[in-house]
Amino acid sequence: MSRMLLPEARIHPAIRDKVAGHHRAIVEEVEAAIAAHDVVVVGMAINPFPRKAKKALTAAGIPFHYLTYGSYFGDWRRRTALKAWSGWPTFPMVFVKGTLIGGASDVQQLIESGELARLLAA
Repeated sequence: MSRMLLPEARIHPAIRDKVAGHHRAIVEEVEAAIAAHDVVVVGMAINPFPRKAKKALTAAGIPFHYLTYGSYFGDWRRRTALKAWSGWPTFPMVFVKGTLIGGASDVQQLIESGELARLLAA
C-alpha cells in the first residue's frame, strides 16, 4: 500500500521544521501508548464509536488502553494531526500490537472472526 504524502522536497525549507513539529506531542503520546500496550483505542468525547469499540473489547475480555482527545468542539486541531499521521479519517483509531486495525466496526469484525485473538497471541 502506498499512501500519498507530500514529499519533503516539495515543502519549502523555511517551513519544514514547522510541518515536522506540528502537534508532534500528541503523535508521540499515541506512539508511546502503542509501544506500551497491546491494544490502544484513541477516541474522543461524545462520539459513540469509541464507546462501541471499548464495549466490544470489554465484552470480549480484551484489556485495552484508552486515550481521549477532546470532543467535536474541542481539541480538533490536535486530532487532525493524528489523522494526518495515521491516515485514518475517523475516531476511534484502534491499534493492536502497534498496528492500526481501523475503527469500531473493524475491531468488532476482528473479534467475531477470531483474528484479534490470533493477533494478540502472536
